[in-house]
Amino acid sequence: MPQRRDLRHPRRGPSPTSSDPPRGKPLKSPRAWLRLPRIHWRSPELWSRLWLLSLAAVGAIAAIILLDLVWREADRSGTSADQLTAASLGEKPQRAVTVLVIGSDADKLQGPSSGAAPAGPANGDALILVRVNPEGPLQILNLPVDLAVMLPGQSEPQRLGDLYRQGGIALTADVLRELLGLRAPAPDRYVVLPRRVLRQVVSEMGGLEVSPPRTMRYEDKSQKLKIDLQSGLQRLNGVNVEHLVRFKDKWLGEAGRRQNQELVIASLWEAMAQPKTLVRLPELLEAVEGQVDTNLSLEEALSLLAAGLDDERPIQFTSLPLEPIKESHGGLRQLSISNDGSLWKAP
Repeated sequence: MPQRRDLRHPRRGPSPTSSDPPRGKPLKSPRAWLRLPRIHWRSPELWSRLWLLSLAAVGAIAAIILLDLVWREADRSGTSADQLTAASLGEKPQRAVTVLVIGSDADKLQGPSSGAAPAGPANGDALILVRVNPEGPLQILNLPVDLAVMLPGQSEPQRLGDLYRQGGIALTADVLRELLGLRAPAPDRYVVLPRRVLRQVVSEMGGLEVSPPRTMRYEDKSQKLKIDLQSGLQRLNGVNVEHLVRFKDKWLGEAGRRQNQELVIASLWEAMAQPKTLVRLPELLEAVEGQVDTNLSLEEALSLLAAGLDDERPIQFTSLPLEPIKESHGGLRQLSISNDGSLWKAP
């Protein structure tokens, strides 16, 4: 016969007398283990047991449902495209938040050279202030990088786009705060985007539908840059979108570049609001997290996107009033101050 464990001492293993039957009434046959006591269907004991079994079954089902809700992975990719909204990205901020976005002319952060003209460390190739207001439309102030600014202790004006190379985010933010009359701590956050990130994001989104206003052709062998874009509505890949925002018309100059940048921003914003892209935004942000310089957390970025994309009103683009170009200014633009001295009014 197979040996039986001593139930009185389960950790000690079988005892020398384990072949002896356990104390108590002996079993007539092994099948006695399977015999159930006869209970009449009207017996209170039967209904009591059925009630307990029902409670146990309901409790087990409820436990499974609760565990599934608590431990289910927050995967937005399984969300129905028809039900997904921008508000599902995160909780909206309680107040307006201003973000300084610097489009770097470098291909990647902390590179020894920008790989663009002029050669050397990265410059601010695009300077944009974004104001996300949970109670209003998205506001964007596209700043001229060729604006003349005078720094304390210097006798010659500086180009606004060069401030990032000279003093980084801190100097750029301080000058803009003084220039526009912003209240500290505005700009609240900052993002520095290299060219590679723009290409990657656009490519991951499957391109952008943009309508370049004119044919654009330019070649610079020193930068290994060749731009060849046709006018009219078309879907551009990441490389072509980069070419569009970098193109500088010889007649329109930096003003034309800002117009092209606003075309891309509007198209990018419209594409991100589509359900098929909304569901991937957290993934896209995580993919470029180590390639951008920012003090925005992932949760804060999703919060700002939730507020901005949830508003159906068009983006409010604003530009600074500028004086006509004069040779005496060395090719730099001068501000034309309005009567009330306000350059960017809060909503």
